[in-house]
Amino acid sequence: VQLQASGGGLVQAGDSLRLSCAASGRTSRYVMGWFRQAPGKEREFVASVSWNGRSTDYAENVQGRFTIARDYADHTMYLQMNNLKPEDTAVYYCAVARSSVTGRGLTNFRYWGQGTQVTVSS
Repeated sequence: VQLQASGGGLVQAGDSLRLSCAASGRTSRYVMGWFRQAPGKEREFVASVSWNGRSTDYAENVQGRFTIARDYADHTMYLQMNNLKPEDTAVYYCAVARSSVTGRGLTNFRYWGQGTQVTVSS
């Protein structure tokens, strides 16, 4: 499995961005998720989507602003980020879980993309 994240950039507070994660390999039966890592901080869970796309999970600090989805036709996962805040500034990583059911922990995810930088100015 290979993952390619894209869509990051420099925006102002209140703006929107959509991140994409193009996947190759067998991912359709596994949970996929987004994580982020700010400078000097640990990588943290942002959102995940179930293998069939019907169930989603969000970190409390992005709930209501971010939306995760996956498109099986083009093997891509998305993260729509609205009302961005300076504290959302981080490198965002997409990942594929080890199973079809998983929690938020990093160790639950087996494959990782290279990351895309999101910078939100105030």
